[in-house]
Amino acid sequence: MNEALALFALSAEQAGRTLAAVLRQRLPDLSWSQVRRLIETRRAQVNGELCLDPARRLKEGETVELLARPAAKPRQQEALVLRHLDEHLVVVEKPAGIPTVRHPAERHWTERRKALSPTLEDLVPKLIRQREGRIHKGPLPRLRIVHRLDKETSGLVVFARTVAAERGLGKQFHAHTVVRRYLAVVPGFVPPQRIATRLVRDRGDGRRGSTRQPGIGKEAITHVEVMERLPGYTLLSCRLETGRTHQIRIHLAELGHPVCGDKVYHHLPDGSILADRSGAPRLALHAVALGFLHPITRQQMHWEMPLPSDLQGFLDRLRAAAQCNHAD
Repeated sequence: MNEALALFALSAEQAGRTLAAVLRQRLPDLSWSQVRRLIETRRAQVNGELCLDPARRLKEGETVELLARPAAKPRQQEALVLRHLDEHLVVVEKPAGIPTVRHPAERHWTERRKALSPTLEDLVPKLIRQREGRIHKGPLPRLRIVHRLDKETSGLVVFARTVAAERGLGKQFHAHTVVRRYLAVVPGFVPPQRIATRLVRDRGDGRRGSTRQPGIGKEAITHVEVMERLPGYTLLSCRLETGRTHQIRIHLAELGHPVCGDKVYHHLPDGSILADRSGAPRLALHAVALGFLHPITRQQMHWEMPLPSDLQGFLDRLRAAAQCNHAD
């Protein structure tokens, strides 16, 4: 099967159908099993992201693309790194391309269906069981979610393992005392600054964004520092004071400097698009540092995670281009 389909957006009439149904409509010569096989062999993308679930229901305006060849496989479970593990919490290095948690609507899925697109929430309990040497019987140890990273963002994530740890960490996140620092590569130059806005779920075009209307939205504060200036680009350090969904991506995009590789917030509210010519391999955002007081022992804890190889290679290419320009 060599079929490939160019990117297309779902119409109102197609909304609510499964990915398999939409693709079979576009490829009527294929059987249902052949269409499902295409999806399960890493050929289908939804909104620019790989989708391995034939039964995923699609919405109007979502984009679908069938690749000419299978997409590369992500890092395997064995490559996940646990940076800290005790009876109360676990800190893990999250690779890009893996969701932190499963959407509530997906929690009833069978284990086989979940395995098609695993989340960190699914994979880490298995690693904990292996690390602690428990007998492979009974349910896996439950993780309690206290924060999350976007699917395409890499970096450090903490899960609570007990109710007491969940409450203790939750209080620290609520009080904004948890250290969360990110590295981001953006086009142009962004000077050091404190960004404070109020974020809403829909800024007017179906995307999250800031509002100037009083009394609505949630306060979002990001502290931005310049780490390195490159011709046409800037490496930023962004410290979260609050932790709203897509906060850094929204704040930088609204300055006119969307994170390189961002496929959502390069769209402006007026419908125009900020072209991304960076060649970034994916969203150039990485949670480089995480720190907090241990919720039980009260010990000060801090971790840092170097840039993954894909983003390090991207940054090295930008630096090499800068040296070539300087030599010229």
